[in-house]
Amino acid sequence: MREKMYSAAVSYKERCKRKMRIVYTFRRPLLWVMLCLLVAGSGCTSSSKEKPYPFSLQEVIVLTPGKYITYRTDSLVFPQFGRQIATRHYLVKHVVDSPFTDNLGRTSYRILRYLNDTLASGPWLPAGSFAITLSPDRMEWSEDNRRYIKLQQPLVNGQSWKGNRYLPDQPFEPAYSFSNDDNMQNWSYRCLENNGSFSFRNKTYQQVISIEQADEQFNVPVVQTNAYAFRNRAVDRFSKGIGLVYRELECWEYQPNTGGSGGPYRVGFGIKQWMVDHN
Repeated sequence: MREKMYSAAVSYKERCKRKMRIVYTFRRPLLWVMLCLLVAGSGCTSSSKEKPYPFSLQEVIVLTPGKYITYRTDSLVFPQFGRQIATRHYLVKHVVDSPFTDNLGRTSYRILRYLNDTLASGPWLPAGSFAITLSPDRMEWSEDNRRYIKLQQPLVNGQSWKGNRYLPDQPFEPAYSFSNDDNMQNWSYRCLENNGSFSFRNKTYQQVISIEQADEQFNVPVVQTNAYAFRNRAVDRFSKGIGLVYRELECWEYQPNTGGSGGPYRVGFGIKQWMVDHN
């Protein structure tokens, strides 16, 4: 009788142990799942508080009405039907005007342009305007019915985008009849620097964002006078808290015009602008 009672007690203990093992085995993965969910949830919470980009475009482009930037400008032109090369020098001032709603329902700012001589000795003469539109991920620049994506997030080194994808075919015609703008929609804008310094003409700019757009050429300088030549060069540089501080855009081609009257000629333009003053 005692042996039966002992055997029954042992069997009861074994059953209890088995039940505990089953419960523990069931709860262990459940605890791991709960722990993983807790860690994942805390990670999402912390990452959601982080800034999605290194800095916002509002930190780069200042669109306060009355804000101005003055640039010294060197303009490359080809007078006498492209048979001569000349550079014109003057000052350009960009002044932020009041905001307006564009045809896509977005808030944009009109930027008024004024011209003066290099000494600013005369009155500032109105010279048209363009528009800037800021969104969380891009800055668009609209001028003469041409729409550019000048900046696009994230502005980190190596980031690229098609900044001219909204341009029409041959956007500079009929003013310039050349082949330089045939594939401008495919230009790849690239962020080369997002917090460096830049020096030009004894001026140094800090916290500069450099956007390379194009740098291609053939037979430049023109040493083979009987051969075609062309030059495409475009780069913008922005300083945080100021805006555009340097701009270079050069698009021209050389035609040898072999056998034609008047000899070889160039068609196109070039411009260099660098900031000399701002408020």
